[in-house]
Amino acid sequence: MSTTTFGRVPALEPGATTEPSYLTSENTVASWLFTRDHKRIALLFFVSITFFFFVGGGAATLMRMNLATPEGLLQPALYNRMFTMHGIIMVWFFLIPSIPTTFGNFFIPMMIGARDLAFPRVNLLSWYVFNLSGLVVLYALVMGGADTGWTFYTPLSTVYANGYVFAAAMAVFINGFSSIMTALNFVVTIHRLRAPGMTWMRLPLFVWAIYAVSVVMLTATPVLAMDTFLLAVERFIGVGLFDARHGGDPLLWQHMFWFYSHPAVYIMILPAMGVASEIIPCYARRPVFGYAGMTIALMSIAILSFFVWAHHMFVAGISIYSGIVFSLATFFVAVPSAIKVFNWTVSLHKGRITFDAPMLYALGFVLLFTMGGVTGLMLATLAVDVDVHGTYFVIAHFHYIMVGATVSAFFGALHYWWPKMTGRLYPEMWARFAAILTYIGFNLTFFPQFVLGYLGMPRRSYTYPAEWQSWNLLSSAGASILAVAYLLPLFYLGWTVFWGRKAGANPWGATGLEWLTPSPPPKHNFERTPVVRLGPYSYDPENDSFVSQEGARHVR
Repeated sequence: MSTTTFGRVPALEPGATTEPSYLTSENTVASWLFTRDHKRIALLFFVSITFFFFVGGGAATLMRMNLATPEGLLQPALYNRMFTMHGIIMVWFFLIPSIPTTFGNFFIPMMIGARDLAFPRVNLLSWYVFNLSGLVVLYALVMGGADTGWTFYTPLSTVYANGYVFAAAMAVFINGFSSIMTALNFVVTIHRLRAPGMTWMRLPLFVWAIYAVSVVMLTATPVLAMDTFLLAVERFIGVGLFDARHGGDPLLWQHMFWFYSHPAVYIMILPAMGVASEIIPCYARRPVFGYAGMTIALMSIAILSFFVWAHHMFVAGISIYSGIVFSLATFFVAVPSAIKVFNWTVSLHKGRITFDAPMLYALGFVLLFTMGGVTGLMLATLAVDVDVHGTYFVIAHFHYIMVGATVSAFFGALHYWWPKMTGRLYPEMWARFAAILTYIGFNLTFFPQFVLGYLGMPRRSYTYPAEWQSWNLLSSAGASILAVAYLLPLFYLGWTVFWGRKAGANPWGATGLEWLTPSPPPKHNFERTPVVRLGPYSYDPENDSFVSQEGARHVR
């Protein structure tokens, strides 16, 4: 390739190119369905997960409508199926794949200076496998759903449950292969395809986050695959794996399930942490405080997440000594999470903060994640967990982490990178309104559930005593506000695709390599191989500017 360095030899300006964009290079249906371009595959994933987000959200809407009154609207059996399908769809078909498959797929190669992911065909195959698993879960939903809860606890799921439990479990089994393929692609790409000068300690924190979550996916997802396979074996062949009547152990399922599913919480939250680490420095015009500590914290969270699974089982019959060990381990895993919150806060100190929509979503993420983390420490305390386990307190806690924090980061990433992905700017005031409405609606929905849980309202109950109606009504009202907040971006971002103002190469003045490409990028990302000279967050807080082609990023 030809070599040119900005500031020394005349070259293309940042954002200039002779290639058509990835959106216009080919326009046939086949060119999209058989594409190997990581950016197009990211958009295909975006369409798929958006569909499942609204399917899962629809089930949640029915649940909150039912709980607005003690009498309810749904029959108990239907309510059981709604919360089961809501959990399955939202966890495995939105929250886990949301950021890695969309923004990770789109931007990891661009952020490290590569032309594509290491295995483009495997990347496309992962999308087809994801959709295959989606068809299976939709089959289970249409045929009557499952009624075990998203955790598939045995022996309920193997002996007693009605409904299409096997189909739902097999959907999760198939979905795991998509996650493994995606994670493998990211790990190999980050190891092998970094641009010259892109050392490990010059990687953007979003890349570190995707790398960490990919390691967790590769090591934890096979355990879930084996677990669901064994469930099918017992359900249809009758081998005594989990059924005590045939020599099985019901707790074996819980150990195997949570050995995957607690790291799965960090599969959801680690990419969100990476998003916040990109947005906050950009809109505070300051470098990330403690970059090395942030990278260590990310990898520490990924490793420690494998040692705390049994804190979900404090009331399941494990020994008191095991409970103490896992309680202490849970407190340890909170340390790197707290380090990241501290570093984000210090990064804001003395910054020239601009409260645009991506920043509002990022700040919402930090606040909701902190609230979820503090209540998680409460649940890590044995005495507290025994009291509130199986109540709405637990529901509120994990929604603050899994939904409030992760979805806020997802929308923050969507607004931050939307101009780069589409070449269009969105209406800023509408976006700010949606971000603020999201924060209000979410807290109004789930904070009352902490109170309900403390009062003793059990989770997964379709009815409740009349004295709890006011808190449930408040929660249902908040859910309606949250639904509006989640729907708003669908309209104004869709509007921008056709009528939005054209975006420049770098409308936010950010420092990442992805901002040196045009908006939208060309098919092969870079006409010339990027060479990295400085770290990823070379902002100058004194001049309220950023180091661009003359400093942080050179292209040859």
